[in-house]
Amino acid sequence: MASFLARRVLSRQFHVSARRNALSKFAMPAMSPTMTEGGIAEWKKKEGDSFSAGDVILEIETDKATIDVEAQEDGVMAKILAGDGSKGIKVGSTIAIVAEEGDDLSGADKLASEAASEAPQKSSAEEPKAPEAPKAPEPPKPSSSESKPAETLRSELAKGDRIFASPIAKKIALERGIPLSKVKGTGPEGRILREDVEKYQPSAAPAAAAAAPSASADYVDIPVSNMRRTIGARLTQSKQEVPHYYVTVDIDMGKVLKLREVFNKTLADKDGGSKLSVNDFILKASALALADVPEANSAWLGETIRQYKKADISVAVSTPTGLITPIIKDVGSKGLATISAEAKVLAKKARDGKLQPHEYQGGSFTVSNLGMFGVNHFTAIINPPQACILAIGSTQPVLVPAPEEERGFKIAQIMKVTLSSDHRTVDGAVAARWVSAFKGYLENPLTFML
Repeated sequence: MASFLARRVLSRQFHVSARRNALSKFAMPAMSPTMTEGGIAEWKKKEGDSFSAGDVILEIETDKATIDVEAQEDGVMAKILAGDGSKGIKVGSTIAIVAEEGDDLSGADKLASEAASEAPQKSSAEEPKAPEAPKAPEPPKPSSSESKPAETLRSELAKGDRIFASPIAKKIALERGIPLSKVKGTGPEGRILREDVEKYQPSAAPAAAAAAPSASADYVDIPVSNMRRTIGARLTQSKQEVPHYYVTVDIDMGKVLKLREVFNKTLADKDGGSKLSVNDFILKASALALADVPEANSAWLGETIRQYKKADISVAVSTPTGLITPIIKDVGSKGLATISAEAKVLAKKARDGKLQPHEYQGGSFTVSNLGMFGVNHFTAIINPPQACILAIGSTQPVLVPAPEEERGFKIAQIMKVTLSSDHRTVDGAVAARWVSAFKGYLENPLTFML
C-alpha cells in the first residue's frame, strides 16, 4: 500500500509540474493514510545525480518504519531542500527540486526559494506581546547568561530585524535560546534552516567553563526518534484512558516442550534447519482460545465494540529504535510451520526498518514475550483499540505436588502468563474463560491437530 501511495503522489508531482516547467517541486509523500509528517532517513540520489524509473531515490522515516520511495520517471536531482536526518516534515512540503535529463538546472535555487516562501509563516499576531508595565530601571542580572540568548532572539524578532529563517528554525532557536544572528544559514539566499539551528555550536564562554568542573559530561543526550515519540504518546494515552486489569495463570509447558522437540527433529531431517519456537505454539494457542472466547478478540471503538472473526495477532518485536508489532494474519487457519516462517520474516523486516504499513497497522490481539530474556512475570500495556494483550514470562522448573509419584512431588516446567484486558470491552469472567482455554491448549498441545 505504501509503494502504491508513493507512486500516486510521485506520479502526480512529476506529471503536473513537468508540463509547466522544466524544473518541478518534489513534495514529502504520504506513505500511509494516517501519515501527517515524516523524516528523511537518507537520500539515495545526490544533487546532480540522474535516476531512472524504479530507482530508489530516498528513504522516508515514518513513526514505525523506514520506507523506500521509488522514482516513477527518469530525471535529475536538481536540488535537495531537506537533508538526511531531517525530522517533522509535513506531508506535501517541498523537499527537493527535480528536472528532466538535459534541462537547465540554473533555476533550481530560485524555485527552491519560492518553495521555502510557500511554507506557512508565523504572523506577528500569533505571538502577541504581553502588556508591559511602565518601564523602570531594571536591576542588574550578573548571572543571566543562560537567558541572555533567548532575550536576544526575542529582541531580534520584536524589533522586526530582517532574519531570513524558516518558521521551524525560529521556533527551535527560541526554545533553545540560540540567537539567530549568530547562526549561519545554508538555505537559498542564506536562509536559516532547521538543521542550521540544530547544528549550531556556541563558542566557548565563561559560563560554559563554570558550568561543571569536569572536562566531559557524565551523560549522553539521545534524540527522540519518530517511533519512540509515537510509542510514548500512544502508551501514555493507553495507560491513562484504558481501564486495565490483569489475570495471571501458571501453565505446565512440559508437553509443549516434548512435542516441540519431536517436531524440530522431524523438520531438521526434512529441510535441514527450520525450527519451531515456543512462541509459535503460544501464537497458535492464542488464536484457538480467541475462537473459543471471541469476546476477547475485540476492539473498543467508542460507540461500538468491534468483534473480529479472525485472529490477526500482533507480535511485539524489539528494534534498535523502539518496539513495533508486526501482524500475523488469520493465525487460527495456519499450521505451526507457517506461523513460524511468517514470524521470522516479519521480525527481520521489523529490525531492518522495512515493514510496510499494512504489516503493522491493525491487528485484533497482541502477544508480548519476554521469556527469552529470563523475565519470570510482567504486565503489558494494551495497544488500543485492541482489548487485550498477553504477557509471556519464562518457563522455569518448579516443584509441584504429585501424589502419583513415589516421592510425592515432581518437577514441572511452569510458564507464567498475564492477560491485560480493557474492562470496557472484556469483563473479568471473559478474561478468566480465555486464559483457561489458552492454558488448556498449551497443556494439551495435541489438540492443535484436531
